Order: sequence, then structure tokens, then C-alpha cells
Amino acid sequence: MAKFSKVQVITAMTETGMVPVFYHKDIEVAKEVLRACYKGGVRVFEFTNRGDFAHEVFGELVKFAQKECPEMIVGVGSIVDPATAALYIQLGANFVVGPLFNPEIAKVCNRRLVPYTPGCGSVSEIGFAQEAGCDICKVFPAGNVGGPSFVKNVKAPMPWSLLMVTGGVEPTKENLSGWMKAGATCVGMGSNLFPADVIASKSWETITAYCREALDIIASVR
Repeated sequence: MAKFSKVQVITAMTETGMVPVFYHKDIEVAKEVLRACYKGGVRVFEFTNRGDFAHEVFGELVKFAQKECPEMIVGVGSIVDPATAALYIQLGANFVVGPLFNPEIAKVCNRRLVPYTPGCGSVSEIGFAQEAGCDICKVFPAGNVGGPSFVKNVKAPMPWSLLMVTGGVEPTKENLSGWMKAGATCVGMGSNLFPADVIASKSWETITAYCREALDIIASVR
């Protein structure tokens, strides 16, 4: 069961402006990465459903977060069907993110008041998702569907839209400034925040520094 309310999740995404996106099959690595992000100021963390037994790792990660990082809101990503969404909600997912919009997932999440952020690549998809009760829509893959200009042009006729951009986001002032000035609510960032060599060397303090720097940039350009 979700620990945080729907309002708390949406507020945290909006206020911090960044959701790290991460997956690793080793629970100990996942714990260290989550802790490093927490130390860097991150309060919303997306663990993606991308490997065998990912749900088992997720369940342990949620328990770890509740004990060691009590203010961290942990959710799940890469969800494409309602059954998988229900599984992760039972394991404590505070929000559900997907690469596409599936209205059946919206029904499952709405029933439990868990935020569902679907991937949308067009204005129509965003509109359909909003009709289904999705407060924040994920523009994905953001770098391919038009970049910051797409976000800006969506916000013009639909200023109420809350958009999380994922794909093509980099932890640099130039990149983050472009997204934020275009009107993005928050950014989802994965590999650029967690370089493979940093994970391999277990340089957790480097991840903390990356997170802190990215959050500082977002705060300064808003």
C-alpha cells in the first residue's frame, strides 16, 4: 500500500522538479543509489520494471526507503499493463509511470488514488490521459517528439497541463534550463544521472553530487 497520498506525490514532483529513473538487479546497489539520491536532495524516485524479478527488488527497496530514507517517495516505471501496475501497488508503489498511455492502468491506479503518469507523444494522447484522471503526463521520448518546443506549444492551448519530460534530459544548465523555461513541471533522468562507470565503481558520493547539482540548476532556472 502506498505510504504517501496522491497530493503529496504530485506536490513533491512539482516542487523538486526532478525524478531519477533507475534499475539494477542487485538490491544492494539499488539501496545505495537510492540513499545517494536522498542525500542529494531527491524526494521522488522511480525504479523501473525492466528486469527479471524486478518486483522482488522493488519490494525490498520500498522497505529500505521507509526505514532509511523516510521522506523518499518511491514509485515504479516502465509499466504497460494493469496487472503489473496492481502488483507494484501491492508492493508499496506510491506512483506508476509508463512509456505509453493505457486507460486500464488509469482505472487500477485511480481506484487506489495512486498517481499514474503515462508516456504521451502527442497533444491528443495528453488530452486522453487527462480525461482518464492523469494529473501529470510524461512526454516521452521527449527529445524525439519535439524537445522543449513541444512542451511550450502544448502549454499554450493547454496551460493547465503538468508535464514530466523524460528522454533527452541531461544534468546541464543549458539542457535543464530549456525544459524548465518551456514549462516542464519536472524532468525524469536516468543514465545521464547514473553513468555506468560510476555505478560500477560504487562511487555513491558522485551520484549524490550529481543529484544536488541538478536540483540546484532546476531551482535556479525556474
